[in-house]
Amino acid sequence: MNISSVYPVLITDHVYETADYYRRHFGFEDTFTSDWYVSLRHSKAPLQELAVLQTGHPTIPEGYSTPCRGIVINVEVEDAEAEYERLACQANLPVVLPLRDEEFGQRHFILRDPAGNLVDIIQNIAVTEEYAGSYVQ
Repeated sequence: MNISSVYPVLITDHVYETADYYRRHFGFEDTFTSDWYVSLRHSKAPLQELAVLQTGHPTIPEGYSTPCRGIVINVEVEDAEAEYERLACQANLPVVLPLRDEEFGQRHFILRDPAGNLVDIIQNIAVTEEYAGSYVQ
């Protein structure tokens, strides 16, 4: 298989608000827009894409047109603490997990987007000895 791209499509009743959230707070730009679908690409990392699709659109097979649940979008950054200040403190975005360090090598916090998806802002940090052997070199 020759794959040219893989990206999530978030099904939601809040297409405009969800797309705007990723534009304003994460630097995504439109590549296609309509009232039922918005395709986004990151302005500084063009291989990073996501899309937002209106619940109930006829392109979705019957029985599968419900808003997403159980989705976590990982966003790796250089400085999670600075992003926490910018997104949680200054922009006052909904935080569902405050900034913390994990033994498996992450400093992170989790936000909730307008569609109810989780956005995990992650900075890679040193792992504890317990997890050091878990990573593939």
